[in-house]
Amino acid sequence: MGEVMKKSTSGNPIFSGWYADPEARIFENRYWVYPTYSAPYEEQLFFDAFYSDDLVNWHKVEGILKQSDITWARRAMWAPSPIEYKGKYYYYFAANDIQSNEEYGGIGVAVSDRPEGPFRDALGKPLIDQFHHGAQPIDPHVFIDDDEVAYLYYGGWGHCNVVKLNEDMISLGTFEDGDVYKEVTPQGFVEGPCMIKRNENYYFMWAEGGWGGPDYSVAYAMSSSPIGPFHRVGKILQQNPQVATGAGHHGMIQIPNTDDWYIVYHRRPLSETDANHREVCIDRLFFTEDGRIRPVDITLEGVSARPLREIHGK
Repeated sequence: MGEVMKKSTSGNPIFSGWYADPEARIFENRYWVYPTYSAPYEEQLFFDAFYSDDLVNWHKVEGILKQSDITWARRAMWAPSPIEYKGKYYYYFAANDIQSNEEYGGIGVAVSDRPEGPFRDALGKPLIDQFHHGAQPIDPHVFIDDDEVAYLYYGGWGHCNVVKLNEDMISLGTFEDGDVYKEVTPQGFVEGPCMIKRNENYYFMWAEGGWGGPDYSVAYAMSSSPIGPFHRVGKILQQNPQVATGAGHHGMIQIPNTDDWYIVYHRRPLSETDANHREVCIDRLFFTEDGRIRPVDITLEGVSARPLREIHGK
């Protein structure tokens, strides 16, 4: 234990193993990262989670949700996105990599009383199991606005939709115009949506390029509304030939009561050519004075310790 505590920075990757598509949250005064297990589709049958008190030392919780817990899932369990709402933890995920409306699968939702699970299937069936507006039902990302309205963004195959979640968090609502599925696809969108709000601006981010190649990356748009329109501003995360390739599909952490932001993402080490050999990393993310996002410097060092207990005075 003594050696672990001597780390001055997190280092990148922040934990060992092949993982991808990380969602990052703060739950119960602790940092959490929820990734995809990066392996061939037939082996993606479980989700692990990782937690830290300081962003430097990470601990693994194995099997917080498994294929055996989801009657309809059979493979390709991807891209989890949990959120806390009224004391419960709702965990959205994709399974089965469906290629048409004739195949069974899509986006599911599980629920737990704890951020580490165990999670149980909340519906016994997918929440979204069809293609709408051309969007493959994968890569969910849940966002709760200041007014406590919950939105679920998702999509692959170059199309992104947003749906409104009802207060039960396990059924879909309707927008004011009567739509259930609203397409919000920005230019260049491939997959991996992510939403944050800062100073009344909504920052919508997504992954571009092919997930298995070096050019996988992240771009963003800004809007005054959580449903857009979203017009691409530029790229904010990409490979550095001196550090790593394929940097993309991320989550975000804001330190409470500050304007300090971190981006948690996956990338491929320079030594690796296997598409599934992806690692989870963390770096700082900064804004310009006029509210734009500066391109992220991806590093080998990672970030310095940021204990949440000190921030909250505990």
